[in-house]
Amino acid sequence: MIRILKMGEVPTEEIFNRNMPTANVADIVTDIIAQVRARGDAALKEYTAKFDGAALDSLLVSPEEMAEGVAQVEPEFLRVLEEAAANIRKFHSRQVRNSFVINDEDGIVMGQKVIPVDRAGVYVPGGTAALSSTVLMDIIPAKIAGVKEIVMTTPPGKDGKIDPSILAAAKVAGADRIVKAGGAQAIAALAYGTESVPKVDKIVGPGNAFVAEAKRQVYGVVSIDMIAGPSEILVVADGKSNPRHLAADLLSQAEHDKVASAVLVTDSEDLALAVQAEIERQLPLLEREEIARASIENHGKIILAEDLREAIEIANEIAPEHLELCMDNPFDYLDGIRHAGSIFMGRNCPEALGDYLAGPNHTLPTQGTAKFSSPLSVDDFVKKTQFTYFTRDALNRVAADVALFARKEGLTGHARSALSRGEEEA
Repeated sequence: MIRILKMGEVPTEEIFNRNMPTANVADIVTDIIAQVRARGDAALKEYTAKFDGAALDSLLVSPEEMAEGVAQVEPEFLRVLEEAAANIRKFHSRQVRNSFVINDEDGIVMGQKVIPVDRAGVYVPGGTAALSSTVLMDIIPAKIAGVKEIVMTTPPGKDGKIDPSILAAAKVAGADRIVKAGGAQAIAALAYGTESVPKVDKIVGPGNAFVAEAKRQVYGVVSIDMIAGPSEILVVADGKSNPRHLAADLLSQAEHDKVASAVLVTDSEDLALAVQAEIERQLPLLEREEIARASIENHGKIILAEDLREAIEIANEIAPEHLELCMDNPFDYLDGIRHAGSIFMGRNCPEALGDYLAGPNHTLPTQGTAKFSSPLSVDDFVKKTQFTYFTRDALNRVAADVALFARKEGLTGHARSALSRGEEEA
């Protein structure tokens, strides 16, 4: 049963402690990366056989496999994929940044160019759930950014095939190459390249502890989006909220993973007790009851706050991946939210809406990293470079100032460089 904790009556660390287990996977991942670097496709195939039970002739999804997979998807789901993709494109198109030029001083031109990365890698988890939504969320912003090639990796089933819903989403989103590989070995292949997998410039997408550790280890060789932990939801709710809705929202994240975190913060003890009971009623209705129950019992909590303002401050301290504001006039509280991955406003906006259809991205910072990082966006797939142009007259106007600055830092070579062109005229 989910715990109920009251602010001021339990230690603060019990309120804010995520109590996350630590998995010592670093050495295993280091070895996997080394094997893929050394042996390329051969290592990838061996790991796919070992971890996924699939014997592969080719690591790449062929056009025939793509067509066969998409043909298996019911038309209604294809329609929903297209609808979701349109919403995601509409939202992320507003994130596009433009280059700029400044030339308001005589003889001086400065500016910034916004340039997409040449090649991006998108990791899509397999295992217990085929996350076709992640395909859309991670590929579409890259396409909008102008990335030339998008390489998607995802683990195959034991038959060596990719789930048809994943293939359909990849077609809708516009993946250029699909690799049948998962886990740390897929991240290694994207980072270093193999015979079949081109080296990418950036890797995005969620995954298990092995995937997260692999992303950590290859960072610097390539860029990554974030180190994502287990899924999280925090709901701030007033006493008028429907406990049935709140329980369903909490369980929607609990069913992701046994170490997922589902938290309710409310100023109503009656609501807390009602939600506690409702969770127990709804748990047996879930296909993934065992997973959700482990999450709720080990990592779930209901926190009783003095009022909604205190509830908001608790939410800011936790900095959740997903934050629901289930209350009247939620926009009155929006400015008070400083730390959250994505915010769902009002009584009719379940987090599941954001997972699939609304449009904002669902690849979000976890484990409190929303205090300093952001959801996946078009910005993740571009880089910026700057340029400067001075005429000789413009340089001579500031050369003495540059030289003074340089000498203050003890860098006389810098000073000589700034002054040399003016000396040639003398």
